[in-house]
Amino acid sequence: MIPFEFDYYRPTSVKEALDLYQYLDQQGKQPMFISGGTELITLGRIDRAYTEAAIDLKGLAESHVLEMDGDYLVLGSSLTLTQIEEANPFPLLTKTSSEVADHTARGKITLGGNICAQIFYRETVLPFLLADSQVVIVGLDGVRVAGMNDVFKERLQLNKGEYLVQIATEKRFITAPFVSIKRRQQWDIGYPLITINALKIDNLIRVAISGLCPFPFRSENIETSINNRSMPVKERIDRALTELPSPILNDIEGSNEYRLFVLRHLLEDILGELEEF
Repeated sequence: MIPFEFDYYRPTSVKEALDLYQYLDQQGKQPMFISGGTELITLGRIDRAYTEAAIDLKGLAESHVLEMDGDYLVLGSSLTLTQIEEANPFPLLTKTSSEVADHTARGKITLGGNICAQIFYRETVLPFLLADSQVVIVGLDGVRVAGMNDVFKERLQLNKGEYLVQIATEKRFITAPFVSIKRRQQWDIGYPLITINALKIDNLIRVAISGLCPFPFRSENIETSINNRSMPVKERIDRALTELPSPILNDIEGSNEYRLFVLRHLLEDILGELEEF
């Protein structure tokens, strides 16, 4: 049970959602945008989340879009991971999202909910970082469109009263060669140790990682190192490992030394597979 009570709202338009937020905020209700509410329930039980008014965005038609618009795939933030898996519009995203949690949970977890979550894995952001995707964010000051790599800095940088509505990805990234690997310490159960996505575009390999640090990330410095074909693979990986952000996680899932050991082998696998394309 959640140790607090809250009012639940399900607006059916962007304007209604924003008006509700502004009104409830003025009432001191600490309103929270949710997209299904799995994280609110989970974190509320352990006193890591609190609100007196939850505004569920799953009633917004704009957040359920799944379509090609010209050369861009547009995905709504309220699509569940199961819906993405079944439609398979972006194979790298499908592979990544299909390994989040278990089948039952994926039917409730939404794309936007995973990307904006407090839990530090947030694996579904990785493909969008690699694909230079664009995000559509709505807030009290209107609509803004920005590059995922510009607004995701350890977490999605949302201003007060803003929420993620859609993500647009150019078709050429969707059809590019890719690798997605998840490593767990306990085989197919438990939280991931490291999830790594790689994509090859314009003859260069891009890499994004979750589970190594307390946040998902993509590093251009790492990519520069692993794409330097003037050096042997081992030296390229050695140099890439010096470019990692810190801190490296050291927890019950695995020590920092073990995570680096696993990452080294994952990078070897990725280079071995993608350099053939």
